[in-house]
Amino acid sequence: MSQSVGIVTPQKIRFDTELQLESGRLLGPITLAYETYGELNAQRSNAILVTHAWTGDAHAAGAHSSEDRKPGWWDNLIGPGKLLDTDRYFVVCSNVIGSCKGSTGPASIDPRTDRPYRLKFPVIMVRDMVRAQKLLIDHLGIDTLHCVIGGSMGAMQALEWGIHYPERVRAIVPISGTGRTSPMSISLNSAARQAIFNDPLWKKGNYKPEHPPADGLALARSLGHISFLSDASMHLKFGRRFSARDGLFDVFGQFEVERYLEYNGRNFVHRFDTNSFLYLSKALDLYDVAWDFDTMEDALAKLRCPSLWFAFSSDWLYPPSQTEEVVGQLRALGKNVEYHLIESDYGHDSFLVEPEKFTPKVADFLERV
Repeated sequence: MSQSVGIVTPQKIRFDTELQLESGRLLGPITLAYETYGELNAQRSNAILVTHAWTGDAHAAGAHSSEDRKPGWWDNLIGPGKLLDTDRYFVVCSNVIGSCKGSTGPASIDPRTDRPYRLKFPVIMVRDMVRAQKLLIDHLGIDTLHCVIGGSMGAMQALEWGIHYPERVRAIVPISGTGRTSPMSISLNSAARQAIFNDPLWKKGNYKPEHPPADGLALARSLGHISFLSDASMHLKFGRRFSARDGLFDVFGQFEVERYLEYNGRNFVHRFDTNSFLYLSKALDLYDVAWDFDTMEDALAKLRCPSLWFAFSSDWLYPPSQTEEVVGQLRALGKNVEYHLIESDYGHDSFLVEPEKFTPKVADFLERV
């Protein structure tokens, strides 16, 4: 029977180095927050890197204390007897740079000024996140990762690992991903950023942490959250039900779906930094696997390892056609690639809501690798 990994201790490491970013700027020193589950074997060959989505963090499994009511975000997949079996694998999850969850980001102290970076923090790309992760993997003494697996922005990181460090990765599993961010996704992120920019408390990034631009960030999160859902999932969860507490003909009355988005947005304000939200949304917009290559085909030609791809039928943020574009080019290049389109009503969030629909295929893939 599968079990929890139990109480886990968050870890941090500081690298006194300067990382050259895709923008040409230097970032350093760099702190990375991470967690590990299971034990590294004597051959140091059983490590799996889990890469997180946009506003995720390194807390992928277990609990931080006995009072912790909410386990890590992929706790149902990581642990003894689970998909990423910690009796077999050494699982690592690292918070990306640009975040506010322990790794270096806009809220971190700039050593040159002893003040928070804020908007002086350099714009980063997904490839920069992966370069920073490699510092951690090197530090842990892992020469080759058994697999890199992640959903959404995590899928982008997995693909970047396979392309830029082909000698370090035996397999990748990108879930709900894309080879390049579409104009529609960029426009949604742009609208979310404008919501923040228009909040007077944002103050061009110079807000006080205790007085964040709550209205702007809550609205920005609501816009993002809509893109994670689907029309079918909204019908299933909310329908056209009107809040029992509001009057139907009150201009401020709310449907249940409105109340849910407002609640979700307000909660988000208490757990995420506004400037980090902006920087990570920009990193998503900039994502293009062909960046610094002549074509996408040239980039994908660098991938040596087997790859297992999943898309979900109701995902309109990164629709199946975008995954299929990458898979089609990999097949044309003769690469070892496997693809599954999963029927689900839960939109982009399907990989978190219905993992049982794809995990047996991942387990089989890991055995074959």
